[in-house]
Amino acid sequence: MSILLPDAGLLFWLLVAFGIVFFVLAKYGFPAITTMIDERKRFIDDSLQNAKEANARLANIKAESEAILQAAREEQAKILRDAAATREQLIKEAREKAEIEGNKMLAETKRLIEQEKEEALQEIRNSVAELSLSIAEKVLRNELSTDKAQQAYTNKLVDEAVAKRGEK
Repeated sequence: MSILLPDAGLLFWLLVAFGIVFFVLAKYGFPAITTMIDERKRFIDDSLQNAKEANARLANIKAESEAILQAAREEQAKILRDAAATREQLIKEAREKAEIEGNKMLAETKRLIEQEKEEALQEIRNSVAELSLSIAEKVLRNELSTDKAQQAYTNKLVDEAVAKRGEK
């Protein structure tokens, strides 16, 4: 017999052994393998479905976050507008208050100046009156230094008083 050609008995036993192995594999191995493959296929399908759902949720979350960001931007712009309006209002009120206070201070200052002016004029009048009296006193002393001049001055004053009474 040659090495390349098997005997009929060997061939028979090889077929019997192959048949038994095939039967055992067909009975126990292939169902387990196909079950595992089906489970793996279901797992992959479920994972793909979950991934699609996650992508859809992610897209929804992105859209929601964009909407929230837009709302936040609008709210920020509104707050900034309100703050600017409030600032302008406060500045306007402060200016008005300052103007009122300035006008009050100006009026008070004018009143004080007027009062001081009146006091100064009164003081000047008093000084002028005192000076006039002093000058008149000195002039009268000079003119009335003699008895004759005093008598003539007294007669002149009496005549003027009588003339005034007569006019009334």
